[in-house]
Amino acid sequence: MGLFSFLTKEIAIDLGTANTIIIYNDKVIVDEPSIVALERNTGRIIAVGKKAMMMHGKTHENIKTIRPLRDGVIADFQSAEYMIREMIKMIGMKNTIFPPALRMVICIPSGITEVEERAVKDSAEQAGAKEIRLIHEPMAAAIGIGIDVLEPTGNMIIDIGGGTSEIAVIALGGIVNNTSIRIAGDDFNSDIEEYMRKQHNIIVGERTAERIKIEVGAAITELENPPDEYAVHGRDMLTGIPKEIKVNYKEIASCLDKSISKIEAAVLNALEKTPPELSADIYRTGIYVAGGGSMLRGLDERLHHKTKLSVHVAEDPLRAVARGTGIALKNFDKFTFLIK
Repeated sequence: MGLFSFLTKEIAIDLGTANTIIIYNDKVIVDEPSIVALERNTGRIIAVGKKAMMMHGKTHENIKTIRPLRDGVIADFQSAEYMIREMIKMIGMKNTIFPPALRMVICIPSGITEVEERAVKDSAEQAGAKEIRLIHEPMAAAIGIGIDVLEPTGNMIIDIGGGTSEIAVIALGGIVNNTSIRIAGDDFNSDIEEYMRKQHNIIVGERTAERIKIEVGAAITELENPPDEYAVHGRDMLTGIPKEIKVNYKEIASCLDKSISKIEAAVLNALEKTPPELSADIYRTGIYVAGGGSMLRGLDERLHHKTKLSVHVAEDPLRAVARGTGIALKNFDKFTFLIK
């Protein structure tokens, strides 16, 4: 390390559609929802992360909440820049005389375009980064799960996030083939909102749909340890009066079936494109699943029935990608890449 190395701080960012996680000094320092709240009149940002999420769906006309990332990419450049800047401040770096030069590794979906990559880089630079490298989500997930990605062995990773589902086959430190589809956790929430409206004549918000998914979400209609029924509160479409209904996991499994089928089709498509030698490896190693979507009850069982392969859900799947990004930060040149 050089004489002024204390002025350089290294951070790893998993910039997700639903949550942003920042790792500093090998620890998860920031784990916040990817959302900002601002005043419409002045454009001033008034909250970021958990505080902004508490306002989501409950604002009056002068406050609006924005999710800067949609489908894994930056949809609102200014909000994304401010969100990254504020979340970096949460780390609490102590060096006010000389602001530290930031080295960053940022995790991005594997299916995004060069223009979208550039938007991520520009946002990070505006937030104070001096040196930026990117890593693709499936690679970060594989590293975070603990797979030795440099071995000449094929491994299939499925990372189901908030905006995208990434399916990739990894060998020799690179992605051999990948399929990225924009069907993920946000789509599950939308499916639940639509189901509540059509089936129960009740309107629920995005946050309530998310809560239903967590409490009684499932991928199959027959579970060994089913969750209890969940009481849902929303607005009656006919009377406009708030009311309560109860839903069970079988209802949610049937309403999510269409979106999960699309993920299954993408997995089969990725397996079809896999070179035969790597297919033989995947038969032995199975499929690894990470990301928040992998926590859906029975999803591993459903994928196993579809592919006839063993399916392993990552330990702490929500942070697998962030952990891998943190390891990539230590091996700055090995797993990451620069934007041309």
